[in-house]
Amino acid sequence: MHWADKISRYNRELNFRARLPKNISVMNPYADDPNALSISDEFYHTYYSDDAPRKIILGINPGRHGGGATGIPFTDPKRLSEVIRSPWKGNTSHEPSSVFIYDMVNAFGGPAAFYARYFINSVSPLGYTIRNASGKEVNFNYYDTPPLFKAVMPFIISNLNNLRDMGFDMETCYCLGKKNALCLGEINAKSAFFKQIISLEHPRYIMQYRLKSKDEYIRKYLDVLA
Repeated sequence: MHWADKISRYNRELNFRARLPKNISVMNPYADDPNALSISDEFYHTYYSDDAPRKIILGINPGRHGGGATGIPFTDPKRLSEVIRSPWKGNTSHEPSSVFIYDMVNAFGGPAAFYARYFINSVSPLGYTIRNASGKEVNFNYYDTPPLFKAVMPFIISNLNNLRDMGFDMETCYCLGKKNALCLGEINAKSAFFKQIISLEHPRYIMQYRLKSKDEYIRKYLDVLA
C-alpha cells in the first residue's frame, strides 16, 4: 500500500472522543468539510503515491486558517495552488506559518523534492479552538492549559502509535516549537516513539517575532533537515 492510501485512511479515521474543558472545541476538517477531504486526498496522491521512506516533522496542532481548513498541515488555501491544481472552494484564508513552510519547501527544491523525503503532521493531528472573552473563536494549543493537555494525552499517544504502525522513519522527529518539543519529549521519555527529537523554532514564532531573520531560519531548517 502506498503512503497516499495509508494517509488518506488515517485522516478518515481521526476521531476525538474525549471530553474537553469548557469553551474548547475540536476541529476536524476531514469530518466537517468534504472539500478538505477531497483536497487533502489529491495532495497526498500527488506527492505520496509510493512507498519510499519518509521522515517525520511534527507541528503542534492545526490552526483554523491552515491545516484546520484544508486538511493539509501547514498549508493554507492560498498555498494550495503551489502544491495541487484543484481550486479551493471555501474561504481563502492566510496563515503566516504556511508562508514560512512553503518558502522553506521551495528553498529545499520544491514540493516534489521535499515531500519525497518528509511527512509533516502534528503532535495532535486535530486542532482546538476556544471562545475568548468577546465570544470570538480563536486557535488554542493542546498544551495551553493543563486540563486540555490531560484530556488530549490519550489521543496524542494513539496518534503517535498510528504513525509508527504506518511505517514512518521513527529514528528522528523534527519537532516545531520549543514548548511543543518539551511536551513531546515528556511523552517520548515514557513511550520511546523516537530515538531523538530535534527542535526547530515554530514557523508562527518566526513570522511574528523574527520576520527580518526569516531567511536565516530557512537556512537553519535546511541545514538541520539535511
